[in-house]
Amino acid sequence: MEFLTDLWAFLKVRKKFWLLPLIIVLLLFGVLIVFTSGSAIAPFIYTIF
Repeated sequence: MEFLTDLWAFLKVRKKFWLLPLIIVLLLFGVLIVFTSGSAIAPFIYTIF
């Protein structure tokens, strides 16, 4: 959790709030990859891309 607080402090101090949507999208893609690896859902994910 310390990483997230440091990241939030960086964004707040340097006024880099435009990075927040990029970070959220990257996290969502990471979660999608982790949860669909080796599962029956994987072939359906490939059709999205």
